[in-house]
Amino acid sequence: MSNDEMLILKGQEIFSLLEGQEKTLVDIVRKAYEAHGRGESSLPHSTFLRFPDDESNRIIALPAYLGGEFETAGVKWVSSFPGNIRRRMDRASAVVTLNSPRTGRPEAVMEGSIISAKRTAASAALAAQYFHNGHKNSRAGIVGTGLINFEIIKSLRAACPEVDSFVVFDIDEARAAQFKEVCVDAFDRIEVRVEKDLTAVLKKCALISFATTAARPYVSDLSACPADATILHISLRDLSPQVILSADNVTDDISHVCRAETSLHLAEQAVGHRDFIRCTLADILRGNAPIRKDAESRVIFSPFGLGVLDLAVGRYVYDLALRRGMGTVLDGFFPAPWTKQR
Repeated sequence: MSNDEMLILKGQEIFSLLEGQEKTLVDIVRKAYEAHGRGESSLPHSTFLRFPDDESNRIIALPAYLGGEFETAGVKWVSSFPGNIRRRMDRASAVVTLNSPRTGRPEAVMEGSIISAKRTAASAALAAQYFHNGHKNSRAGIVGTGLINFEIIKSLRAACPEVDSFVVFDIDEARAAQFKEVCVDAFDRIEVRVEKDLTAVLKKCALISFATTAARPYVSDLSACPADATILHISLRDLSPQVILSADNVTDDISHVCRAETSLHLAEQAVGHRDFIRCTLADILRGNAPIRKDAESRVIFSPFGLGVLDLAVGRYVYDLALRRGMGTVLDGFFPAPWTKQR
């Protein structure tokens, strides 16, 4: 594409480009984490736009640059409006913009909620590959029955084939039942059981994914879990500071996750330090830290969700779309140089 062109990609186009590519996405996310761990990135803190007297709704800007094999810059502008579910709309919506690191000009604008969900799921599955690998318990617990956990199931089935059954809980029993129906319809050879009590999920599963819209912690005890359980704390605000402080904590970026009243931020405020966070996932991927603190430790992976992951997946989508001739190319989007404007 020329410097005067920009590619527009709609949601259905992105869905078709990424359908069935879970293993590829896990590998892309792994490479992005490793590049970030090597310092080949620039990652300002996310900016949260909140609304007066409204703690549930927010729009977040995640700017980033990712070098190495990706060599791209950009931003994800993502909203979370839980009330949309009552309107029969998805909770989240997003736009991802890719910019050229050479000229700074936007190269692509693409629907971002699919990219965001799939990179989140790939991150969770990557962590599960390392923390849960070889575990005899093949059940995974699913807490929260929205798009993110649906994509996590999809990614887990690709990355961790030993996980073949799922135990589901949601405070909305009707949503949990609907989630089961969707999963059974979407996946071959899957076992899904709905539980009415969160404790039942904790007791039965050594791998548990929390992906909810919780604004503050509501889980104060994980003693029902196996001692070597892996907790994918995707929504970041489910677990109390006491639970966090009692576990082996791994995240994607320590400075990013200890913000915005996440469970780890609250734990830091309680004890006045961040020493309870052992390492990042990139440290483990690059062999700089062991997978677990010890064989019987309960690991909690709390990923903030880094903008570099959206860029890595977005760049893959962009390149794939160009090769397949997909999307809408806007010619002459940018104005002529000001010296030539008459």
